[in-house]
Amino acid sequence: MKDFLKKFRIRKIVLAIADVFIVGISALIANFLLSLFDMDASTTQQAIAIMIGTVCCVAGLLAFGAYNKMWRYFRSKDYLSCVYGVMAGMLVCWTLVYLIVGSNPSLHAHMGKHPVLYAFVHGVIALLGVCLFRFIFKRTFIELVDIGIKDASYKRTMIIGGGQACKTLLREIKNAQESPYTEDKRSAMFSPVCIIDDDRSKIGKEVSGVTVVGASHEIPKFVQEYKIEQILFAIPSCLEDERKRILEICSGTTVPVKMIPFIGNLIFDDTKTSLLHQVRDIKVEDLLGRDPIRFDNQEIKKFIHGKVCMVTGGGGSIGSELVRQIAKYDPKRIIIVDIYENNAYDVQQELKNDYGDELDLHVMIASVRDYFRMNQLFEKYKPQIVFHAAAHKHVPLMEDSPMEAIKNNVVGTFNVATLAQFHDAEKFVMISTDKAVNPTNVMGASKRCCEMIIQYLSQQHEGRTEFVTTRFGNVLGSNGSVIPLFKRQIEQGRPVTVTHRDVIRYFMTIPEAVSLVLEAAAIAQGGEIFVLDMGKPVRIVTLAENLIRMYGKAPYEEVPIVFTGLRPGEKIKEELLMDEEGLQKTSNKLIFIGKQIEIEEAEFIRKLRSLCKAAKENDEALAVKKLHEIVPTFVTPEEFNKLKEETKQQEESENKEPTTV
Repeated sequence: MKDFLKKFRIRKIVLAIADVFIVGISALIANFLLSLFDMDASTTQQAIAIMIGTVCCVAGLLAFGAYNKMWRYFRSKDYLSCVYGVMAGMLVCWTLVYLIVGSNPSLHAHMGKHPVLYAFVHGVIALLGVCLFRFIFKRTFIELVDIGIKDASYKRTMIIGGGQACKTLLREIKNAQESPYTEDKRSAMFSPVCIIDDDRSKIGKEVSGVTVVGASHEIPKFVQEYKIEQILFAIPSCLEDERKRILEICSGTTVPVKMIPFIGNLIFDDTKTSLLHQVRDIKVEDLLGRDPIRFDNQEIKKFIHGKVCMVTGGGGSIGSELVRQIAKYDPKRIIIVDIYENNAYDVQQELKNDYGDELDLHVMIASVRDYFRMNQLFEKYKPQIVFHAAAHKHVPLMEDSPMEAIKNNVVGTFNVATLAQFHDAEKFVMISTDKAVNPTNVMGASKRCCEMIIQYLSQQHEGRTEFVTTRFGNVLGSNGSVIPLFKRQIEQGRPVTVTHRDVIRYFMTIPEAVSLVLEAAAIAQGGEIFVLDMGKPVRIVTLAENLIRMYGKAPYEEVPIVFTGLRPGEKIKEELLMDEEGLQKTSNKLIFIGKQIEIEEAEFIRKLRSLCKAAKENDEALAVKKLHEIVPTFVTPEEFNKLKEETKQQEESENKEPTTV
């Protein structure tokens, strides 16, 4: 019975029959009311009202689109089609009657005492009946149908975008709901209720029986009006700024949002022929406000194909993604070097499952601090390309153990880089961070020192190794990223902790970060720092609020946000370039080359020896002092934040217009 009622054409007929009945009954009710005042209509008049009036009213309702709307989705303005339809029908009906009566005077005696009043009362009652029937039907019968839908686990869904993707989705949802197979049923947990589209010409029209109700700025209103349980973003070709704007509106509703991927990420192969199967939960990177970075895969493939590649820190978040992407370009061999065997083992098993014996993979447990162990590996495997991702990166922990940051980051980088040079590797690629720019913590200062080591070796012009540095900001989902922490806190029902309300950071995805490393390595000629244009920085508190909303919860109300204060060594805003560095364009419009600062070689190597000696002796105070000496831009976070605030105030005062007297 429910499937029968879902057929839109059948429902049109049912609704039209109901309207005929309502208009006919209205004629009898009008006569009854007038009879109370001794103004009842004649039998002829009632017969005309029932026969001609019903036909004209149904025709009027049809002409004004009252049957083009699915009655369960009738909105306030949609009732105007009923008003216009009934008024037009009654006007045509009684105009025809009076034309007929005027041409035949013998009929005039049968029209009753107050034909105009009767026509008016009949029209008002018919109009109220038609509108009231739709309202009651929506609130009763359709609610019963919705209960059946909920029992089937279908959720009331708002679709954003009324284009081709929406049409395809609606068709697949319908097919999946009608499918007898359980697997397809699980893919059809959608009950499309309404569509949102910013094209004003589409509003009021239907896409596969679902009405386009309004524009994106009205999303919160329609979510409440239609009791929406989930939102489906179905504009895969949407520009990123517009995508970010709409998703931020959606995140303010506390309703879960699902997405169709970017058009470039859509898959139509033997396993995923359905668009419905590619619907996914919204990810935080969808709110970054920029397009995913595109890279020259052909250039990278030419660079990696047939080469022996070594990845230090290959079990970490960046290192493991490096290994995954390198494996796609048919290298001769991959050597994973990591001190933490659990992560290294996980990556090894993943690649074995994906490639089997086709990939020559070697996983070696070793520390980059151990020069002689690393020399063994270089002698045995003769890597042609070295990606150096091994490093201590956790800012607060390195503040507590600064010697370890120097030993692992500085000494480790010097060991691996000099060995690459000694063994004639073609390229050495070091992965740096935006925290190396005007560092305010030991971790950032140690990475800046690593950049200086790479520049120092590049200036030597000894051997055939080309040295390159890649620098980028925070990586979404990496080990130590705020996103996994926020997710754990929300899922465990704990408050989300943010260090400071004004903290902002640059973000990128792990695949973007790794693709940057690979393309930088492919186009590098030696001595460059490659910097990614990461778009607008993101406020961490906004990131937390949006993530909470993605879980369908209200920030500050259902999930508190607690501000814990800046951690040791942390600054409010990170940078990507130092003042001395200029920018040069590359073939990729979002990748730039920061000109390296010339290193005074004799002084640098003297300070580097002193720094490493202090760290080896575990003299914390002396090690930090030597780090300040070798990295002159290393300041305390208090000094940095104070300087930035003074600069901001000065710029604001300079931009103010002079006051006139």
